[in-house]
Amino acid sequence: MLPFHIHDVFTTRPFAGNPLAIVEQADGLTGAQMQTIARQFNLSETIFLQTPEDPANTAKVRIFTPGAEIPFAGHPTIGCALFLATRHGLSEVTLEEKSGLVPVVISETARGLSAEFTAPRLPAAVGTAPSRAMIAAATGLPEEEIGPHAPGAYEAGPAFLFAQVGSRDALARARPLEPGWTAMLDAAAIDDTGRSAVGLYLYADDGGDHFRARMFAPNDGIPEDPATGSATAILAAQLLDNGAIREGETVLDLHQGVEMGRPSELRLTVKVTDGALRTVRVAGSAQPVAEGRIRVPDAKT
Repeated sequence: MLPFHIHDVFTTRPFAGNPLAIVEQADGLTGAQMQTIARQFNLSETIFLQTPEDPANTAKVRIFTPGAEIPFAGHPTIGCALFLATRHGLSEVTLEEKSGLVPVVISETARGLSAEFTAPRLPAAVGTAPSRAMIAAATGLPEEEIGPHAPGAYEAGPAFLFAQVGSRDALARARPLEPGWTAMLDAAAIDDTGRSAVGLYLYADDGGDHFRARMFAPNDGIPEDPATGSATAILAAQLLDNGAIREGETVLDLHQGVEMGRPSELRLTVKVTDGALRTVRVAGSAQPVAEGRIRVPDAKT
């Protein structure tokens, strides 16, 4: 039996934010066994703790959605880092992820501990951005409510499609609809193999340096994600390309998961020099809500 912990991430209160399963003692597990456990939890992601390859690092981790392993994800990184920092009294955590080393800084705030990771890769445009008409057909929104930012497709490990909508009301009305959803993903293939983006990240200007967001990924087993740290990091490229991030350092507050009853708070810090992204950081908190033990699946699973 393996010990596990459930933490709600990107929130300062339990039963909000994005739930995460943290599985310990995962050195002996195969990828198939990890995938089986992730399907059992059926959360947007499950993270598995292993012994680091370099003893100077805190842990090696592997991250799975219910449907696949992914090289990097934000809310598992934040939740796992805070779990390790609390257990071992750490102020810095370095995780060995498939996408590379991810440094995380732990700090004390007025609302409790917060973790901030530096994205292991800077986001870049990829594939073909979907048209406004395709996004409208995929989400049930009128085409005139898509924008004013141009839609985009970017990746930094995982890949996402991005589109701004004109208001909170439009954001609340959006939902994945077929056949438009599949047509949008197919048209926006992100490489020559036809690989699709994880999902669609919609956002609305919420005044000042605040945004409201939703992320849908039904084809990846995630009908809607309460908080998507990796997409928040990649959003930096979408905003920069649409002139919404200034030279120097910009700090943005994002609220996600509100419409699904799991309000989440994320902070995005972006440094731009000579018009190019230099660093992207995402910060948030987490709350433990459950722990237990889970059986090890059969190795042939």
